[in-house]
Formats: sequence, structure tokens, C-alpha cells
Amino acid sequence: MSQTSELTLECMAIGSLPHNNLEEAMEIVKTNFNRIPFWPQLAKINKNEDMILQFLGNMPSFFSDKDYLDTECDEFFEDIEQFFADYEEIGNDSSIIEKYSINTSLSFPNYIQFIKDTKPYFAKGQVTGPFTLSTTLVDKNGKCAFYDETLREIIVKTLSLKALWQIKQIKEANSDTTPIIFIDEPSISQLGTSAFITISQEDVIEMIKSVSDIIKTNGGLSAIHCCGKCDWRVPIKAGVNIINLDAYSYAENLSTFSEHIKKHLETGGKIAWGVIPTLDTNELEKLDLEKAVQVFENAVNYLTKKGINEKIIIENSLITPSCGAGSLSKELAEKAMNLTKQLSDKLKERYHVV
Repeated sequence: MSQTSELTLECMAIGSLPHNNLEEAMEIVKTNFNRIPFWPQLAKINKNEDMILQFLGNMPSFFSDKDYLDTECDEFFEDIEQFFADYEEIGNDSSIIEKYSINTSLSFPNYIQFIKDTKPYFAKGQVTGPFTLSTTLVDKNGKCAFYDETLREIIVKTLSLKALWQIKQIKEANSDTTPIIFIDEPSISQLGTSAFITISQEDVIEMIKSVSDIIKTNGGLSAIHCCGKCDWRVPIKAGVNIINLDAYSYAENLSTFSEHIKKHLETGGKIAWGVIPTLDTNELEKLDLEKAVQVFENAVNYLTKKGINEKIIIENSLITPSCGAGSLSKELAEKAMNLTKQLSDKLKERYHVV
């Protein structure tokens, strides 16, 4: 039995929690996600734990006192020369990676200690997706970084380094733990719309593939999270191991790409179903375990109706919330996390997963 078979119907969280108390946040990890622990982003404690800001440390052109990427100052030219030199030397000197650590996470040290103590098969980390980051950040003239080839390359390499640093930390905590690094790409749901009409799908695939390949080459599994209506051919063509969708709202959308989903599953890819609706407080308030099971089964049925065998779907399924929980109340976030674990346990029982 391959180690990845241990993932069948396991539960994971997406990243953010609304808690302003570290111990309470980590208790959620230890209680509900002990088999695949994650490090929660706690932006209510520190705004630098925001999904954009958290991954910008030591990126050339980013200066914390400016609200744009500055590619004209002398410091940028000094930084970029050193940055590319560092990137080339990573393979020869692993200590360089420490320069690109994620030093704004309050929870990360506790997460690493939990891995040391419990030695799980898997542990989850995350980076902002390169497309989302490059279309969020702008230069001095307000132009998206995506349209500047140098900035685009810097962003892809910075995120690769942030992923590598997490993999290194996890492996040092327990060499037998496989890192699962999520690439958070909400903006790919806008591909093809008027907002990004001039952007080629091939460029986006290449950016995601670059980060995904680094993760896989260094002993991790790559995952992509998009909580909108997405063209799922993009991450599948980029070669990610796990695709994660808002299955509460967009499961039918996934089935429109059934040919690519079938190939993804047959070649070892997995689907992480975001069944618990963290983006809709009204739906979350009403949701119970019985309804959550129904949502999952309906989502699977969209694929079986397209001719994909149920067994291969179930064997390669994981359970998550639909998105992060950082915008929820603490009480609703805890309900979402508890339901995610309960649904995972219920489905394992239903489908006889040991």
C-alpha cells in the first residue's frame, strides 16, 4: 500500500482562523487535524499573517514602507542580484533557504513542535499562488506585477523558496512526514474574464507548474486551492497532485472538466472536496453532518454521471472546508472545523476506509 493511500477521505484545513489566541487555534489543529496538521494564519493577531503579506519577506522590490513594488531604487538592483545568486546556490548550500523563512507566523513553531511530537504521515503548509500574488501586487504606476516579466519571475522564485523553507522545516521535524504544500490561487477563477482578458492560460499554467515542480522535486505533494468557479484544466495541466474546490457551491462546475478529472485521478491525482461552506455564514449556520454527507455524495455523483468510476473517486478524495475560516466568528469557525473532521470520520465509516 502506498503512503498516499493513507490520504483517503482524510480531512485538512485551508489555512486561516479568526482566533486571537494561539493556544486556542492550535487546539483546533491538534483535535481535528492531528493526522494532517496545518499552521493556521492568524491575521487577527498580526496583520502580517495576511495571505499576501506573509510571503513577501526578502522579495526584491518589496519594501514594507511602500504600497507598490519598487523596481527603480538602488536597493532593488542590489537585492535582485543577490536574490538570483541565492536561488542558484540553494542546491549547494541549504542554509541559504533560511534567509527566505516565513517569520511572521505565530503558529509555525508550535506546528513544527507538534510534528516532532506526533510524527504524522503528512503535514500541510501553504503559499499564495503566483498568479494571485502577481495580479494583486502592482508597480509604481499601478500596473499588475504579472505584466512585468522580471517581477513575475521574482514572484515565482520567491514563492518557490517559501515552499522549500516549509518543506525543509517539516522534514527536519520528522524525516518521514510528507509535506503537502497548498498553492492558494483564488484569482484563477477570473481567468478568461474581462479582468484578465489579455493573459494567456499557458503563462498561468507555467507559473503554477514552476512552483508545483519545486515542491514535488523536494519530496512534497503540491495542491492548489481555488474557491471560485474555475477552469480546472489549468492546475491539472500544471501537474499539481491535489485540486481543492468549493464543493458546496461549485461541484457541478468541476464535472464539466470530467475528461481531465478522470485522467488526473487515474494518474494518482486527488480531489480535496471543500464541503463545509466557510464563505456563506447562513449556509454554515444551518449545516449539520447529515446534510454535509449529502453535499459530498451529490458532488461525487456529478462525476460518476460523466462516467468516472466511484471507487477511484473515493480512494482519491479528501475533505476540507470550502475556504479559509479567518473571516468567520470564532464559534462558526470552530463549527466548520469540527464538521470537517466529523464528515471525514463518517465517510471513512461509510466507505469502509480503515
